[in-house]
Amino acid sequence: MAAVDVYPPAQRDPPWLRRLLIGAVLLFLAIFLGLPLAVVFSQAFAGGWQTFVAALSDPDAQAAIRLTLLVAAIAVPLNVAFGLAAAWALTRFRFRGKSILVSLIDLPFSVSPVVAGLVLVLLFGSQGLFAPVLGVLGWQIVFAVPGIVLATLFVTFPFVARELIAYMQEQSTDPELAAYTLGAGGWRTFWHVTLPAVRWSLLYGILLCNARAMGEFGAVSVVSGHIRGVTNTVPLHVEILYNEYQFTAAFAVASLLAALGLVTLLAKTWIEHAAQRQRSTG
Repeated sequence: MAAVDVYPPAQRDPPWLRRLLIGAVLLFLAIFLGLPLAVVFSQAFAGGWQTFVAALSDPDAQAAIRLTLLVAAIAVPLNVAFGLAAAWALTRFRFRGKSILVSLIDLPFSVSPVVAGLVLVLLFGSQGLFAPVLGVLGWQIVFAVPGIVLATLFVTFPFVARELIAYMQEQSTDPELAAYTLGAGGWRTFWHVTLPAVRWSLLYGILLCNARAMGEFGAVSVVSGHIRGVTNTVPLHVEILYNEYQFTAAFAVASLLAALGLVTLLAKTWIEHAAQRQRSTG
């Protein structure tokens, strides 16, 4: 009986073609990813270590870093709660309008962040739809921290939900049904069966959500008002420094975002390997 070639056609191509394709991919990554990162870090330290530290020690830079961390600390946990609830509802229950809910979750992927910021201004601005109510309550949303949090929430809330939904749809419900059969309630089943099973997917979603929350520019730029030391996040502070021709300081602060991207990449790789080991052993 003749042996069957189990390799797909792409792996039976000539070696020179594989090397050409791999080389093209590596060249593309080097030009569009490696080179920009190298420029950012080289320019950040162009004035020396003391200049780099001085740029990060500036009061406005410190305020921008604190605000960015605060916004991420609020937006990411809220997205985790929403993502878990949405994934549980969409993968474990049948109800009318499920496809509409999925489309709404994907909405931030198709809407420009600038448009999202403008919608928030139209709703919560001084001339917005809810302006009379906000005036009576004495609340300020736009050009304040709440507006930045809302803008960040809008652009980041699909990340955790989509990761969990895709993963939970592929998983068998037999362990959960067994837990119900043994007398465990819904909440106990969720904490002791469902959540441990999706932990790697959840971590992956949190990782992406946090990176986007800290690096968001468009929607936050519209609702922030660019008030130095008050409503400027790190990306907005970088823009102001660059527009003021403080290039070394701008690249120094931008290097924080670049470092965040590298850490995110390393953590993503670790999570993928950990999840692969779990699937291979479980």
